[in-house]
Formats: sequence, structure tokens, C-alpha cells
Amino acid sequence: MTSNTIAVLPFVNRSPDPDNEYFCDGITEEIINALARIEQLKVTSRTSSFQFKGQAIAVKNIAQQLGVEVILEGSIRLSGRKVRIMAQLVQAEEDFHFWSETWDRQLDDIFAVQDEISLLIADKLREQFGHFEIEDHLVEPQTDSLDAYAYALKARYYHNQWNPSDVKKAIELFEKAIVLDPRHTESYVGLADAYGFLATTQFMDPAEGWQKAADYTQQAFELNPKNAGVHYQLANLAFFTECDFAKAFEHALESIRLKPNYPEAQQFVAFLYTLEGSMKEAEEHLGLALLIDPLSQETLFFKAFFDYRNGDYKSALRQLDACLQANPNNIPAYIQRSYCLLMEGHYQETLDFIHQIPKDITVEGDKLGIICLAHILAGHQKEAASTLELLRAEAAKPAAFQAHSYLFMAYACLEEADAAFEWLEEALKLNSSVLLLSYSGQLSKRLSGDPRYQVFHERLYGRGGREENAEQKTALLDEATSEEYRQRLLQFMEEEEPYLNPGLSLRSLAEQIEFHPNKLSWLLNESLGKNYNTFINEYRVAHFKKLALDPANAHISLLGLAYESGFNSKTVFNTYFKKETGMTPRAFLKSADSGSGI
Repeated sequence: MTSNTIAVLPFVNRSPDPDNEYFCDGITEEIINALARIEQLKVTSRTSSFQFKGQAIAVKNIAQQLGVEVILEGSIRLSGRKVRIMAQLVQAEEDFHFWSETWDRQLDDIFAVQDEISLLIADKLREQFGHFEIEDHLVEPQTDSLDAYAYALKARYYHNQWNPSDVKKAIELFEKAIVLDPRHTESYVGLADAYGFLATTQFMDPAEGWQKAADYTQQAFELNPKNAGVHYQLANLAFFTECDFAKAFEHALESIRLKPNYPEAQQFVAFLYTLEGSMKEAEEHLGLALLIDPLSQETLFFKAFFDYRNGDYKSALRQLDACLQANPNNIPAYIQRSYCLLMEGHYQETLDFIHQIPKDITVEGDKLGIICLAHILAGHQKEAASTLELLRAEAAKPAAFQAHSYLFMAYACLEEADAAFEWLEEALKLNSSVLLLSYSGQLSKRLSGDPRYQVFHERLYGRGGREENAEQKTALLDEATSEEYRQRLLQFMEEEEPYLNPGLSLRSLAEQIEFHPNKLSWLLNESLGKNYNTFINEYRVAHFKKLALDPANAHISLLGLAYESGFNSKTVFNTYFKKETGMTPRAFLKSADSGSGI
């Protein structure tokens, strides 16, 4: 289980109106997005955490499936313009709640409440996990119009159903939000994403869909050029509509710089690295995407794509079969599985399989191309010749991008290098982005020994820059200042005994000693080698021991003494006491009474 990991489960709707479900989902997603801004924290994406919505599964089991240490769960009650939000953090392995809070607020303050909740959760995670830096604000107000915000939340709720009819409902709602607030960036990003979905799945004319996606993305960029979602949309547009690999890479990297916990952007960066052949970097970013979004079918498909490009066809086939079992309408999985079968030499199985694709999701360009490749590789000369002729005729159409790609691969499989590169030159004039997908693929590798192959590889995938390594973080405090702060902190702890206050937090302790919370966190973890909870609870355990061993306190229960020592939970007290001493409080007293020297 990776450290510094959390999953936010869908908040339960406690409102009288069941239709407020969209609001609960929306607030949950906002908190996920806020926490995702913290680079050192790994936050499970919505796609994976929402798979447990409405399911009665033990928190420990959910955490194991998601690979996280901590679970955040809660509920929301919306009544008129008032909202009550309850949240609690659960340490999954030992299944105990180490923090909970309730907020009763006016809906007008919803962004301030989201910010307050997110900051407080981040603080509690830092106290539990160890040092990471937290911005002063994690949520910025999106709009002054609560009605526009409500429309946007409803739109996102429908968009996340990932089917054409619901996505079209989402478009209507995003448009209503923009009427109320023409500067609502998130609604423009939502519209771009929705039209990109319809264009990609061909549930509307692709040219029209991508143009609308481009228009809305540009409007979003003008409103907020530092929005991670905007750069993710720009990356997709650059790749799929402009055939500009370098530009796509630039925007994809900017997207993850702005939001490291962005699974779609991480997997897109992994995808681009895979296409250019940088497999080590691809694996690194794919690993991050899988950590953030382990149950996402899209991320799992990209894992299969990586395995295929890495030559591990059997692993890719296993994953693709799982993808198709989960979603029998997964078009890319059908295509990628066909490529794996071809590379494994199962030509007849490929021909049989391609005819099993449901007719309503069959892309004729892919079907014709795969049949042609299977016949070529199987040595079926007559069938190969006839399907190649059909492919040439289809590729003559400027918008037949699949045919452009398959004709190149067909020439490669026939080892007709001159014809392949001549055709490639023509297809590139059409901005045929599908060539970016196929040129460096396994089925084109027969051309890799030709000197022209590397020339075209550089033309297609060349980019001026490379991903910069993360800058080495400098210490927040130099050695002299660290020692000064350390002495001030320890003196304050001895003289003022702030740990006796059960409501003490890292942030409130920082205020008392006039440190910035980030600096206090760094001091505790880097200079003293302890996270906040360990540091504070060591003082509380020591104080409890002193009280428990004093005969004057014999009439007070052990739990009462624990509360007097600053603990506010029996579970937390017992957990930390055993962690500190290796025994229960009662065993400690018995040992002390027996004169063991403790």
C-alpha cells in the first residue's frame, strides 16, 4: 500500500429531496479536486472511488482495492439555502476514525465551506502522514451565481454517466450555466469535453464535434489559462485535430504540472511517451495513473496498450479481455485485441474476431484495415490483393483517416517501403492524426531498418523539449533557523503544555508559536523525525503515565485520565499508547504495580 494516499467516497445524500444526489456527488468531486492540488498526496480519482457508491462494503476492503491508507466518508443534507456537511477520516488498516467534523452553513458560502473542509482534511492528513506543503487556499470561488453552479454540478453528474443521451443532457445544462454566468470556466471545459466525447464516439459528425470542442476550449483558455482541464483539452485537440505531437505533449505536461493527481492527463502523457518509444517514462506516468485511478477501465486500457507496444502481447490480451468483459462496447479494446492477435500470428482468429464486433459499434475503416492486414500476414494473396485495392480506394478520401493509417501499415507488412513512405508523405498533408497512432506501432516495425523511418519518426514525434525533472526542493528552514525553531517549540511544549488541549492541531500550534504551518510540519518531520500526531501523542502518553502512577488519581478511570492528558478518543488513546509502550494502559499499570521498573 503506497504512503500518503487517500480515497474520498461519495458523500451520502441525507437531504429530504432525493434529487439532490447531483449536489452530493458534485461536492464530493470538488473535494477530490481540491485535495488533488497537493503534489505529495495521492488522491484516488472520482472514477475509481465512485464505483463503491451505495455499496455496503467494509472500509478496509475498499481501501485494499484502491490501495490507500485513509478513507474520507461523509454525508450532506441540503434544505433550502442551508447545508449540513459531515465528514470523517478513517485509518483503513486498523479501521478507526481519527477525525470527524460537522459544518452547518448557508449555501451562499459553499465555496468557502469547500475550501475550509479541504484545508482541514489536508491538515489532518498531514498530521497523520507526515510533511507536505499546503497552499493557503485549495478552492477558489468558481462563480457568483449559485444557480449557474447548480446547473454545472447537474451537468457534470449527467456527463459522468458516459453515454450519448446523458452527455447531451449535460450539454444543455452547461449551456444554461453559461447563460447565467458567461465567465464560468468549468462549464466551457465541460462543454468541450462533452463535444469531444461525441466526436470521438462518432455520435455526431466528428468535424462538427471537434470544432465545437475547440471553440469552447479556446473560450475557457481565455478565461483561465492556468486551468488543468483546459490544457488537457488543448492536448487532445492538438493530437486529434492538428496532428501536432509536440504541441499535444506541451499541453499534457502543463496539465499535470497544474494538477499532478489528474489521471486522464497522466495516462495521456504515458500514451504520448509510448508512441514516441520512451517506455521508461511511459511506465512511470502510467504507474501514477494506475495509482490514482486503479479501477478505471480507461486507465486499464492504456495499461494494455502499453503492454502491446512493449511486446508483451499475452499480458495485453488478458487485460483487453477484462476490459471487454466489463464493457462489451469498448471499441478501442476490440481494435487493440485484433492487433495483439495479429502479432501473435493468430490470423484466422483475428478474422473471426473482427466479425464478432457488434454492428452498432463497428468502425468500417478499422474492420477493412484489420481484415486486409490479416490476409497479408497470413499469405492469402488473392484476398490480400482484393482488400488492399478496397483500402486504396477508401484512403483516397481526405477524411478517411483510419484508411490512411491502415494503408501505411499494409505497405509495411508487405515490406513495400517505397510505397509506404510515398503514401505517408501524401497522408501527412491531410493532417491525418491516426498516423501518429500507427507509425511507431508493432505492425509498422518492418520498416524500422529503412533510413527514412527515423526521418519520419522525427517529423511525427520530434519535439524541442523534454519533461523537466522535478526541481530539488530546498529546505524550508536553514540549519541555524531550524535549530532556533526547534528549541522554541520544545520549550513551548514543556512550559505551556498545549497538548492538553484535545482540540490542538498542527495549524493552531503553529499560530501559537508564530510559525507558518508548512514550516512547523517540515520542522517536525525533517528535524525531529516525527509526524505531528506522533509528536503530540508522545507528550500525551507521558502525561497519562504521570497521572496514572500518582496514587492521588486512583479514583479516576483510565479513560478519564486519558481525557485529562489531551486525548479526545478512547480508540486513539489505546492505539497510540500501545504503539508507544507495546502494551495496553491496563497492562502498563499492572506492570508498574508489580515493580517491573517501568
